[in-house]
Order: sequence, then structure tokens, then C-alpha cells
Amino acid sequence: MSFPVHCPVEVRFRDCDAMGHVNNAVYLTYLEIARFAYWKAAEIGRLEGDISYIIARVEIDFRASAVPGDVIDVAISVRAIGRSSFTMEYEIRDREGQVIVTARSVQVAYDYAAKQSVPVPDAIRARIAEFEGVVL
Repeated sequence: MSFPVHCPVEVRFRDCDAMGHVNNAVYLTYLEIARFAYWKAAEIGRLEGDISYIIARVEIDFRASAVPGDVIDVAISVRAIGRSSFTMEYEIRDREGQVIVTARSVQVAYDYAAKQSVPVPDAIRARIAEFEGVVL
């Protein structure tokens, strides 16, 4: 599986729990860092005007642990675009390339002024497809 964006993240002491490894909730922050990097790399800001997106669903599968000082690679890609939502997939690996986490999130295009979901704008759909190098 290929990912157009990779974000190196150094695991901080504060990211870890009493067991000495990254707390499961912190991985959501790592995914957020990757989403921000994706939009920046794809040169997409808000989706359009007052339209941005909200997170509707996140799935995370934990496969190994990370500890303070590790530098992990958070990779991200848009895998599907629906009428008003799009699905992003993630893979987090350690320096040796071992998969630590796989994840998926569903974002919904959302009009903050109207407070409702809206279709993904065609220009954004086209920009993501161009950036990914695929037809979505």
C-alpha cells in the first residue's frame, strides 16, 4: 500500500503512560498531525469557504508499541471519497519498518455556518485525486 505523505514524529515522554509506552489515546494526535501534513502537502486548506470537515469515525489497530525517543513514521492516504465523506488510511512504523499501528478515519464535509454535512466539493475531489495520482 502506498502513501503520498509521511510524517516523522518523535515520541515524547509526555506521550507515554505508566507502562512506559505510547498511550493509546495519543495515537489520535499522531493521526491528526498526519492529516494536517496531508492538507499542507496537497495544498488544500479549508474545503471551500465555511466548508471544512469533521471526524465521524476512527478505527485503530495496535500491533506493537512505541516508547520515548522513538522516531515513528506516520503515513497517510485518502483511499475513498463518497458523496459527503472521505476515508483516510494510516500506517505508523518504527525506524526498523515494523508496523506499530494501522488506522482508518472517516471525515465528513461540513458547512460550519449551516451546521450540516454537505457534498465534498468537486474541486477538492479533483485535487485529492490528482495528489494521490488515482481516480477516486
